[in-house]
Amino acid sequence: MVIVLLCSCQNTKKEQLSFNRDIRPILNEKCLRCHGGVKANGGFSLLFESDAFSVTESGTPAIVRGNHTKSELYRRIVTQDPELRMPLDANSLSEREIDLLAQWIDQGARWEKHWAYDPPQKNISPPTIESTSWAKNEIDHFVYDKMRDNGLFPEPQAERRTLLRRLYLDLTGLPPTTLQVDDFLANRVPDAYEIEVDKVLASPHFGERWATVWLDLARYADSKGYEKDSNREIWKFRDYVINAFNANLPFNQFTIEQLAGDLLPDPTEDQLIATAFHRNSLANDEGGTDNEEFRVAAVLERVATTYEVWQGTTMSCVQCHDHPYDPFRQHEFYESMAYFNNARDNDSYFEEPKLFTYSPENKKKVVLLLDSIYRELPPHERIPEQKNLYQQVQEVLNMLGYRELQAESFYESSPFIELDNSLSALWQVQDSSWVKYENVDLGRVKKIGFFASAKLGLAGQIALHLDSLKGPNMGIVTIRRTGKERSDYREFTLEVDSLDGTHDIYLRFYKGEQYAGHLFYLDKMRLYETRPKMMDYSPELRKRLKALADMPTTSTPIIQELSAENSRITRVFERGSWLSPGEQVEQSIPDIYGLSGELIPQNRLDFARWMVNGSNPLTARVTVNRFWEQLFGSGLVASMEEFGSQGEKPTHPELLDWLAIRFMNRHKWHIKPLLKELVLSATYRQSSHADKDKIEKDVQNQWLARSSRTRLSAEQIRDQALAVSGLLNPTVGGPSVVNASVEGGWTGVPDWAIKGDSANYRRSLYTLWKRVTPPDGMLTFDSPDRSVCTSRRIRTNTPLQALNLLNDATFLEAANALALQMVRSENDLDKQLAFGYLQVMGRQPGEKKLILLRELYQNAEQFYEKNKAPDEFPLTLRDTGRNPKELAALVVVANALLNLDEFIVKG
Repeated sequence: MVIVLLCSCQNTKKEQLSFNRDIRPILNEKCLRCHGGVKANGGFSLLFESDAFSVTESGTPAIVRGNHTKSELYRRIVTQDPELRMPLDANSLSEREIDLLAQWIDQGARWEKHWAYDPPQKNISPPTIESTSWAKNEIDHFVYDKMRDNGLFPEPQAERRTLLRRLYLDLTGLPPTTLQVDDFLANRVPDAYEIEVDKVLASPHFGERWATVWLDLARYADSKGYEKDSNREIWKFRDYVINAFNANLPFNQFTIEQLAGDLLPDPTEDQLIATAFHRNSLANDEGGTDNEEFRVAAVLERVATTYEVWQGTTMSCVQCHDHPYDPFRQHEFYESMAYFNNARDNDSYFEEPKLFTYSPENKKKVVLLLDSIYRELPPHERIPEQKNLYQQVQEVLNMLGYRELQAESFYESSPFIELDNSLSALWQVQDSSWVKYENVDLGRVKKIGFFASAKLGLAGQIALHLDSLKGPNMGIVTIRRTGKERSDYREFTLEVDSLDGTHDIYLRFYKGEQYAGHLFYLDKMRLYETRPKMMDYSPELRKRLKALADMPTTSTPIIQELSAENSRITRVFERGSWLSPGEQVEQSIPDIYGLSGELIPQNRLDFARWMVNGSNPLTARVTVNRFWEQLFGSGLVASMEEFGSQGEKPTHPELLDWLAIRFMNRHKWHIKPLLKELVLSATYRQSSHADKDKIEKDVQNQWLARSSRTRLSAEQIRDQALAVSGLLNPTVGGPSVVNASVEGGWTGVPDWAIKGDSANYRRSLYTLWKRVTPPDGMLTFDSPDRSVCTSRRIRTNTPLQALNLLNDATFLEAANALALQMVRSENDLDKQLAFGYLQVMGRQPGEKKLILLRELYQNAEQFYEKNKAPDEFPLTLRDTGRNPKELAALVVVANALLNLDEFIVKG
């Protein structure tokens, strides 16, 4: 009798069901399309616990805890009546699924949070394993334990050259040089590999490699998107990201600065530039669009992006309805939106607010000019030093009466207003267009100068109106060109009556009785005061003021909060349409996170701090998973963008939580020590070679019993070709560049972009990026167009990729440069071929490969002997002092090397 009871107890324990493991997958697949966030047919929803057990439209609950026979849910899934059986108009549940649901109800229908919304467990210890000699650190204990559970053993450590190449590509995105390889091979001390890891982590190229990942998340581009896709100067944000990674800025601080740097006490320039993360959202400059509509669209997108980047949660669908699979109600989306809804930006052409900064060279000049000006001013008129030098300069200019208003800084405009390619001058595309400037101080102004440029003859008129288009007409100025080029700006002046205070001013553009287009360019307006203070000082001081005003700047759109009196009300949009505002909501966090009362963030800064608070269940997990995926080819949660119930389950849940807690507590959110720990593991160091049985047993390598062979990213492939050929320009940071992959894809390249020889061979992340026409080579190798946040690039394998590597202008130039290195290295053909292979792969070719390379060379040389005269070869091959036919054959070999699978794959 005792034995029977014991068996019964063991059986009960064994059959205790888990909602997340056994029941939720059934509900998600079979039930939630009709009884979830989008639909709640019959008043019954299985998305939220409170809804699942509440009374339905029939007047009774569908689930009766403890009794499946009394539960309408069970009755409906087993009935034979096709009009009543659930799921309706679909295959019935299997016997096993029905049995599981019945057991679950009888066991009390215990509900569980999805695993992702419970905080990581803090007391996880690495498992004890049999093979402690294989493990290099505690990560390996978790991996080995899972490996053995699945009948697998690890592979030996990769050959040292292969391991070094993997390390450099993973941490810097560039291959090691032959000198770096030789130094590593010569270093035989036990911790030689760790020493090399520290060197790579300290490289200035480390920040470039990891910035590329973050720019996908930040949807960074040099254009605004939509059909017009006009230019946007925001490259300073890219520099911020590169510098943050290089400086090992803690990820929690990195997060706070990007989401709310403007709300930090006395923010620095870098902290303001960081907020450009959410100014990367799309903006629509198309004529006739509603600025408020697209401002709202940008704010909605910022909410969805924030939750995807830091929470691995798809929130965009909650804009329109409750989440179909996860516990988020529609009103909670708008409560999160309320944190972002008070940003000052309004989808205007000029993209205010902006932060203006000087280049290091110009900053020195500005400081010298200010010092020389201050020497003439009495102490009480000197402007105190400020963190933003441009703002200090503007205050000095305004105080002394040297006042200018940039024409492109309008707040609102009619259709048919454009900016020139440099974004620094206004262009009237059509007669009758207008622009509005807000809160212009017109006190003591007696004259306004308009700096314009136009074609020869009468260009048009500007009528100046006060406070509205129908307000008082303060005068009309005629723009006329009598000669010279369009690029030469002339000043046209208009006398005005002196006014007090600030006003909105409107400029209306027209050309007499004609209906004309393309009138003229307007650069800026000078406001002349009756008696400006600068007249009390020397002519030299006034020249310095002009030099200050004309000093070039870089403008970066940033986030700034509206004042309390101008704050916006946030409402739920019915069906997600901004034209159908519903109930008002206040700032709050979704209920699933369990915050209430004083714990709820009160503003955007609090919201950012909550994102990286130790109690947040997801940020650390999502972050360590992202770094894991970049190193190992797949995340511990494969669906990088989706940790919700429709995402993949973690392959190593304990390891994921252990890494998350360690990242927060041991590494204090620093990224470099996290990465160091990952690359020092035996798991990372494994060879990618495996036998057929092992591959068949674990095709996706989710149990990590070998190193994954992963195709490099689009940027890494191009950068590696430039590096091994000796063409790479290693300059770090600065404006975007126009190279071979951009030319032809852009109309109106901005003036601030770098062009010419210095631009051609910069790293790929600096390439000028237009959303409508991104660089073709990037798209071919699966780069997103960056119109939306991208957590995971999908890797494809297409013939177009091989064609790109063989024919793209950059790869052909790299092949030429590599061939020149080969021919200059040795006089013997085999040694030249071996040299080329060593440059590209970091190791010597085997005999079989050398034979194949020699055959390729000989076939190419025979072809050129028969079909090409010496003067038919490109100048680059004829001016080297070598036989152009032999050199051309080496170019073919070099081109083939750059197209090999082992070159574009990390082994």
